[in-house]
Amino acid sequence: MKQLIFALLFVVGSIGLNANDASYIEPQEVQVGDIFKIGDSEAPRYEHIKFPRPNFIIKRGGVANYKGLPGNKVVVTSVEEKMDGTLLVKIKKADGGRFFGSHWEVSADLKGALETGELIGI
Repeated sequence: MKQLIFALLFVVGSIGLNANDASYIEPQEVQVGDIFKIGDSEAPRYEHIKFPRPNFIIKRGGVANYKGLPGNKVVVTSVEEKMDGTLLVKIKKADGGRFFGSHWEVSADLKGALETGELIGI
C-alpha cells in the first residue's frame, strides 16, 4: 500500500514539474523593421509606450490627442536590451508621419506593451 501511495505522489509531482516547464515561453525575437499595430490602452494614458507628455507635444506645435493612436501601424527602428532585462524598442509610424504632428519616434518597453495590448504583433 505504501508503494502505491509513493508511486501516486511521484506521478502527481512529476506532472506538476512538467507543467511548470511547459509554461515558460522564450521571449520573441524582435528585429529592426518588424511591424506592430498600436492597440487601445486600458488606462487613460499608455504605460509602456513612452509618448511625450501633452505640454511637450504642444510646445513642438502638435495636438495632444491620444484617441487617434489605436490602429496605427508602427515600425521598429532600434532594439536595445537594458541591464535589468527589459527590451526597449524605438518605433516610428509606418506611413512616415509624426506622432501627434510633432514627434517622429517614441520608445516602448516591448514586453510590457505586448502583454497589456498597447502593441499588437502583425
